[in-house]
Amino acid sequence: MPTIFTHPAVPLAIGLGLGSGVISRRLLLAGVAASVIPDLDVLAFSFGVPYTSTFGHRGLSHSISFALLLALLGLLAHRALHARRLSAFVFVWVAAVSHGVLDSFTNGGRGIAFLWPWSDERFFAPVRMIEVSPIGADFFSARGITVLASEFAWVWLPCAAAGIGLAIWRRYR
Repeated sequence: MPTIFTHPAVPLAIGLGLGSGVISRRLLLAGVAASVIPDLDVLAFSFGVPYTSTFGHRGLSHSISFALLLALLGLLAHRALHARRLSAFVFVWVAAVSHGVLDSFTNGGRGIAFLWPWSDERFFAPVRMIEVSPIGADFFSARGITVLASEFAWVWLPCAAAGIGLAIWRRYR
């Protein structure tokens, strides 16, 4: 998985790129939260839940269905998020689904249960160039630096470029 520091790159790029007129600060924070919530599934290890279980790491919480559930919560909270219904729903869904998508590009783990509850099959992206972050990684070790450098190159730089592109598009549209 990418680190908890990297999952917010997608909602931050979109939110900052589109600007506060489209994505309020509260909605941006909800998107950041939605992008990291799927990794709460690592708590299952403490209860003896196996990695490959539906309730294990990269299982149901990384699915498109779970992202839709979070998006529905965003929709219901649209007033508190200072957002239109559709904006809240779509932004939170994209932020949440981006978690599993980023994880699918890592070079470790057992895949992502994108299609749960219809299938427990785990999937990876066709290319897997992001260094997987071990759970509980020491970011100040050689391995941690390698992971963060990989995330910078494969996630943060492309997201920064996309965010800048969106900001330029917004300015000149």
